[in-house]
Amino acid sequence: MNDHRRLGRELDLFDTDPLIGSGLPYLLPDGAAVRKAVEDYVFELERRHGYRHVSSPVLGKRELYERSGHWSHYSQDMFPPMEVGGEQFVLRPSLCPHHALIFAARQRSHRDLPLRLAELGGQYRAELSGVLGGLVRVRSMQLNDGHVFCPLDRAAEEISAALDLIQAAHAQLGVRASRYRLSLGGDGAKYVDDPALWARAEAVLRDVLAQRGQPYDEEKGEGAFYGPKIDVQLVDPSGRESSIATVQVDFFQPGRFDLSYVGPDQRDHRPVMVHRSVIGSVERMLSHLIEVHGGAFPAWLAPVQAVVLPVSDAELPAARDLVRRAVEAGLRAELAEPDRGSLGARIRAHRLVPYQLVVGAREAAAGSAAVRLRDGSQAGELPVGELVAFLRARATPSF
Repeated sequence: MNDHRRLGRELDLFDTDPLIGSGLPYLLPDGAAVRKAVEDYVFELERRHGYRHVSSPVLGKRELYERSGHWSHYSQDMFPPMEVGGEQFVLRPSLCPHHALIFAARQRSHRDLPLRLAELGGQYRAELSGVLGGLVRVRSMQLNDGHVFCPLDRAAEEISAALDLIQAAHAQLGVRASRYRLSLGGDGAKYVDDPALWARAEAVLRDVLAQRGQPYDEEKGEGAFYGPKIDVQLVDPSGRESSIATVQVDFFQPGRFDLSYVGPDQRDHRPVMVHRSVIGSVERMLSHLIEVHGGAFPAWLAPVQAVVLPVSDAELPAARDLVRRAVEAGLRAELAEPDRGSLGARIRAHRLVPYQLVVGAREAAAGSAAVRLRDGSQAGELPVGELVAFLRARATPSF
């Protein structure tokens, strides 16, 4: 069984330290390289689908979360306020209040909508120690978040488009959903007490799922405090289920922030706020990718995409030049020098690297390298120029 906690340490992807604290893992260079590859892919995918990226602070005044409703409905999961200069600041538990303020910062017209904002930003949740585990449940996370502000009659279209985006990203990442869940509200102070609001939002999500022919389960008590959501669920090798992506429809926060746009009739109208996360938190997605691929990541995700193996010291100049050219082409390439062991030992040490480039005397003289694939098969000998182009083509995700 591939457990990401074991693999993460064996493969030097991430670790923890008691001086940093529980639920606060740090990524090592290889883990950070995988994360950056995921982030770059999602950023470009969102850009191609009409999203504009923003960047907002991880702190906000307590008043911000009182207005958004987080303080009254979610404060038990938030870190306590910090007193600074007579004001109280809070580590944000979500990005949506900041994005609501970004929308409100300018006058908006119906011609500006739908406005699709996206951000990969930090958020913090005061999870209890008993539920923390590896990269799945953490206290500090980088969330792939996005908010679409649109008229009501465009909400269903934007929700369906967000689900298309999720499915495209998951296909590229090798993620297979176990099920779709319509997460509904529940009883108690955790949820906004507005039955009409909930019924309206649930109807929109149900209609989208029905139109797409998407099977789903309904579960009460799993919605956001402000509205229902569609959660894409995964099951890990241990049988534990978690949400990896979500789409939510929100009629609550646009009212709390008094958001409006000028319609074709020149009157103010309230937008709908569609929340969506294509890959959820980067940490949780990494945990799943480690387990799915067992550390043998696809070439575009691999922390090291190509390793250059000179047979002897005589080939070191040619090998170093190949590494330089690969790195300059944007590849993650490394050199495994002869003093690290025999050629066979070095190949075994780099068994998870997608491409192993062997440079012997003949290859060095010809300005080429012999390409060995991770599964042990051979891809032949290629001139360095062709080889770099070959690797680039196979180490780039498709969109």
